[in-house]
Amino acid sequence: MEAPEAPASSAPAIPLTQRATQVLGQFWAWLFLLILVVFFSVTANGFFSVFNFQSIAANAAILLIMAIGQTFVIITGGIDLSTGYIMGMVSVVAVSVMTALTNTLPVPLAVLIGLLAGLLAGLIPGFVNGTIIARLNVPPFIVTLGMAGIVRGLGFVTSGGMPLPVFIKDLGILGNGSLLYYIQRLGFSFLYPPPGLEGTELRQVTAILPHPVTLGLILVIVAHLVLSRTRFGLYTYAVGGNKEATMRAGIPVKRHLTKVYVVSALMASIAGLLYVVRFTNGVANAGEALTLDSVAAVVIGGASLSGGAGTIIGTLIGTLIISVIANGFVILGVNGFWQFVAVGIVIIVAVLLDQFKARLVK
Repeated sequence: MEAPEAPASSAPAIPLTQRATQVLGQFWAWLFLLILVVFFSVTANGFFSVFNFQSIAANAAILLIMAIGQTFVIITGGIDLSTGYIMGMVSVVAVSVMTALTNTLPVPLAVLIGLLAGLLAGLIPGFVNGTIIARLNVPPFIVTLGMAGIVRGLGFVTSGGMPLPVFIKDLGILGNGSLLYYIQRLGFSFLYPPPGLEGTELRQVTAILPHPVTLGLILVIVAHLVLSRTRFGLYTYAVGGNKEATMRAGIPVKRHLTKVYVVSALMASIAGLLYVVRFTNGVANAGEALTLDSVAAVVIGGASLSGGAGTIIGTLIGTLIISVIANGFVILGVNGFWQFVAVGIVIIVAVLLDQFKARLVK
């Protein structure tokens, strides 16, 4: 009589220290953001306040929008070094068109046409980037670096090398307004402060959800759903994970890569338009410092520079880390140049965690 078969052994339990290390490797950016908030709340007078948090979020909106587009590119294993100058060129084109049309068309129509012209101007370099990278197999670093020079030059030629102001009063109100306003005596008011306020009451109005923050949150939700719930997101991860295997599976890799770089340019263009309505001018190099910051935000958020990994929520956390550091240093009176040092250290830590994540979980 045959002996009964031994029951199949269950998978070995993961040691507690290994599980803790996995969690730390996955959520270290969240923990680091929390540590930053606690540190600056204790050391920087005025940091921990609703007004300051809204200020941080509003100032982070432009970087966040650019970083959303950069997330798609980095997940495919690429990089886009042209986004900052696309943003600047878009701002210049939009202001130039608005200014030219305000004397002949109603102001709202002139503004709308200017914004659309800027948006279209920004999509063109994105399409060219994607086409050359996808069809001619030129490294993304080289193509987007060259495109950065092109759009930078076009932006300076269009603006004459100077900032272009736009004298439309309601444009600044739109860019710096909020979705809701609240005052205890009158309650909430939508889009505009309660009418008839003067002096002390006007200073007591609390703005809730600045328009840049609202726009940033909408784009975060949309991009997150696209990456996690749609075929476009699936293809993006597949291309970054294994391009050759993705091509053999019948996925149109070249067409998809072109679309990804158009998405990156679209986000940079929206950032440029937001810059126009917030600061009522166009500057060719307005986004110069934001290109590498957008890459930093994506990497800090957990994306892999080799492709195939990354999330929009991670990019949001990375953006907030950079913005909180900048804000905290200003309140503490620390030399602003130390911000670059701090962000650089965080980037290196993020890359090291990405490179050695497999060793950390053993």
